[in-house]
Amino acid sequence: MDIFNRLRNKNMKVRELPKWGSYLRSEWESHFAGHLREYEKKAIHLNSSNGYLWHLFSYEKKEYFDETVAEDAFNNEPKSECYIFYQHWDYALLVEHAAKMNTSDLGDEVDVYVVDKHFQWTFVITHESGLCGPYFSRIEKN
Repeated sequence: MDIFNRLRNKNMKVRELPKWGSYLRSEWESHFAGHLREYEKKAIHLNSSNGYLWHLFSYEKKEYFDETVAEDAFNNEPKSECYIFYQHWDYALLVEHAAKMNTSDLGDEVDVYVVDKHFQWTFVITHESGLCGPYFSRIEKN
């Protein structure tokens, strides 16, 4: 069963956003990596064609939780509306009534990003499981 159906089966409203990936990656970068200068982003291959946004965490450029602590943080985070998007694919989802969403709903997805609608927190599953991630991070509140 795919992620779309897993979420709908838990009574979440799920809308497909087929061409939103680029926009969501850009917003994610702006919110979570906005403190970096362009040369710093290039140095960690943050937004190059063979790079990953999650390099922000693996290169320790932003505070994060990882592994089971990240999963617990995501599972316990209050959720209402979330976006789910991918590193190398422009397909995305908007999930409403997402309170019951947890890591098991993401199945075997890789290089997938979950972010609340206001980009205040993010959960990321990488293709490097066991080496890098998963990651969970919040925007610091001033």
